[in-house]
Amino acid sequence: MIDSLLDTVLDRSVLGGYTNLGYRVRARSWDELPRMDGKAVLVTGASSGLGRATAEGFARLGATIWLLARDRERGEQARAQICEWSASGEVHLELADLSSLESVRQAARRIRERAGRLDVLVNNAGVLTERREHSVDGIELTLATNVIGPFLFTNLLVPLLEFSAPARIINVSSGGMYTQRLQVDDLQSEQGEFDGAAVYARTKRAEVVLTELWAQRLAGTGIVVHAMHPGWTDTPGLRSSLPRFHRLTRPLLRTPAEGADTIVWLGAAEEPGRSSGQFWHDRRKRPTHLLPRSGETADDQEQLWARCVALSGWREEQRSRPTVLGSKRTG
Repeated sequence: MIDSLLDTVLDRSVLGGYTNLGYRVRARSWDELPRMDGKAVLVTGASSGLGRATAEGFARLGATIWLLARDRERGEQARAQICEWSASGEVHLELADLSSLESVRQAARRIRERAGRLDVLVNNAGVLTERREHSVDGIELTLATNVIGPFLFTNLLVPLLEFSAPARIINVSSGGMYTQRLQVDDLQSEQGEFDGAAVYARTKRAEVVLTELWAQRLAGTGIVVHAMHPGWTDTPGLRSSLPRFHRLTRPLLRTPAEGADTIVWLGAAEEPGRSSGQFWHDRRKRPTHLLPRSGETADDQEQLWARCVALSGWREEQRSRPTVLGSKRTG
């Protein structure tokens, strides 16, 4: 294992830790991942980039894969290619727009009916917009796609995850979240000038906070919840949303497979199953705050949860329902 001091130095330097250099230095000491035959993994935003690489990684370990995508054509292309690499040959596609609450509800219902079991849920889909836009439900689009939709989707799938326990939820955040604090009084970014990159980073901060809250609420259910950030990864989303940053850093960017490595590790390895509510990068736990005044209080955290409940329309009592629509658990 890479020396912890060197690892920390790489991480704090950002340039050394978030780029392909940091990945290559750390990966030299990593072990191979165990097989996942008989397990089911669902990845959102799976038609390209990090999500697709994540699905490919789990498929190579033998897991049954469920891809969640917005576009059927792109989703089918991803499904066909992943099928070629899948040890099990079981790769399924579901369509949903995570910014639409009704689309999320329908997708969750179909998955509960079709999947039968779910061992790993990866919340990867996200969006970064240049200007303030609204979802079909009237919610600021970045918040709707990155936080509210995944919040509802995850909670609707908790019964299936609990039915399949031990199970894992993995939330894909961003290193950019270190630059922002949780702003529960302005979740929809209505105050001041809209800064797309800052709003995106705040939603990624919210994802980490929700990870900690889910870990508390799901303790004892057999479900563990973790968040991670993939480092600087060369994806279509990065190229389109931050083109200047992409041009400047392109030689240092990770491949999608390198960025997805820790996601797959969190879903497959034994170590992450022994804890919950942690934040990871390159297979190691990382602090959730680096800058002064970026922390949030317990009251801030609970306010975030309450506002996510209100905006999503999810009722907390739904979590206690024992009935799962899929077939009975086996294995």
